[in-house]
Amino acid sequence: MKSTPYTGPKRPKEKSLLIGWHPVIEALSAGQAIDRILINREGRDERAAELLALAKSAHIPILRVPKAKLDKLTLKNHQGIVGYTSPIDYQPLDELIAGAWEAGLTPHFVVVDGVTDVRNIGAIARSAECFGMTGLVVPFTGVAPLREDAIKSSSGALLRLPVARVDSIDNCLAELHKNGFNTIGLSEKAETDLNGFDSQGPTAWVLGDEGIGLSEGSLRLCQTLLRIPMTGNTGSLNVSVAAGIALHHHMTKIASQMGD
Repeated sequence: MKSTPYTGPKRPKEKSLLIGWHPVIEALSAGQAIDRILINREGRDERAAELLALAKSAHIPILRVPKAKLDKLTLKNHQGIVGYTSPIDYQPLDELIAGAWEAGLTPHFVVVDGVTDVRNIGAIARSAECFGMTGLVVPFTGVAPLREDAIKSSSGALLRLPVARVDSIDNCLAELHKNGFNTIGLSEKAETDLNGFDSQGPTAWVLGDEGIGLSEGSLRLCQTLLRIPMTGNTGSLNVSVAAGIALHHHMTKIASQMGD
């Protein structure tokens, strides 16, 4: 009798996983880049307090999941905990800002507020890197994960573009304000036309959810709201297309200012 090929979700590659308490805690203590940690929500272990403290200080998300979820990830004895190594070496926001200035560059960031399609976030990163942005900022949750699929969609730009991960977009925008950034939200409801906008100094371009756009917090906290002028009857653009248009416009403006 012929066997039926398995067509369900594939297990992650073992090399991308940290399996068991000792490997996860050891990786955390060594400062290894970790994307997230999954813990059996029904389990109890005295090492959990140490792990939580290490993960919090490193800004690494911890998700409590059913044991069945962990069983699907690996056939090995996971002891109720599995960590995902990260292909992205995340930086704190303050280091992202300082790194640009230290490199002799004016910081220009893209802040992703709720983009959940992995192809969109990859395309946004690709445009950001192509058009001279100095960093990408993403929240811990609410966006597509920056793993192999996103890196592939970005044509490797995510490995070349510095990335910061923050606990809150609202807190991030407040911190950027303190550091002299003009926070610019793209919205089809904005009154100001992209073509009529001219900004100098550090900027942070904020892009929202594919369906609902910018969150209420971003709409409230962005110092500038811009729309892309369109003549057709379609109400809005795909978020990654809008990002490409806006960032190219921004790059052109910067180039013209430097030439003046």
